[in-house]
Amino acid sequence: MSARPALPDRQFTWLHAPLRHWHSWWHMFYVASVVLALALSPSSYTPEFRRLTAQHIHASTWRVIPWFTALSALLSLVLIRIVVVTALSYGLSQYALQMVVRVLVLELIPLAAALFVALRAGLAFNAGAVGVAAQPAVAPGPLDLAHLRDHLTPRVLADAFAVLALAMLSSVVILVLTYLTVYGLSPWGLPGFTRTVGQVFDLQVSLGFILKTLFFSLAVAVVPMAAGLEATQQRVTDTIQPGAVRLFLVLFLLEATSLVVKYA
Repeated sequence: MSARPALPDRQFTWLHAPLRHWHSWWHMFYVASVVLALALSPSSYTPEFRRLTAQHIHASTWRVIPWFTALSALLSLVLIRIVVVTALSYGLSQYALQMVVRVLVLELIPLAAALFVALRAGLAFNAGAVGVAAQPAVAPGPLDLAHLRDHLTPRVLADAFAVLALAMLSSVVILVLTYLTVYGLSPWGLPGFTRTVGQVFDLQVSLGFILKTLFFSLAVAVVPMAAGLEATQQRVTDTIQPGAVRLFLVLFLLEATSLVVKYA
């Protein structure tokens, strides 16, 4: 058998990396659309599907709520105290509460919840966890829809729910800590506090906060799983968890887009 000519391959070597990245992103969006379609399909919610989803939600959310809330509350209390004391020293106490709400609740808490769930659960979609769902070929073959529906979709729903639950619960805890830091145990500051928080959370900001948190949860749930499937299909072994860099890039783009839409 004659050897293949090397010249044509060398001529188009510079195209391999862009095409590989494009194919990888396209595969991620394709898998994400399939999983979301399965998650929204009523026929997927069999008794076994609901049981697995409940187990994953218990593992990814309920077990970590106490100490994640305690850790976020401790760090937030330090930041709240720094902001309030600094604002008082410069005579800007009227802006301290709005700054705390905008920085902590609107920006840091959703991102912290997404990163926490990603590091704890989302990036666990590796080759060993999803290997049975892929074909051993270099080019991605047909997805095993039964395995995606019965095993991976419950985990996707659980991870997405974990981000939403941790972000919302931590936001409520931080608002309570903010009130106690500024007004103490006195109930007389409640009208002014609710008025200030209401001015921050107008319709546009509230909708943006909900959408950003929702997109964070979808990214954390779907991106590592799609990258794990692709890594298994291509038999890629790496010390970095599949999809880690891509997930952080997606979260960064979502946060940057939110800031541009909100403040530009």
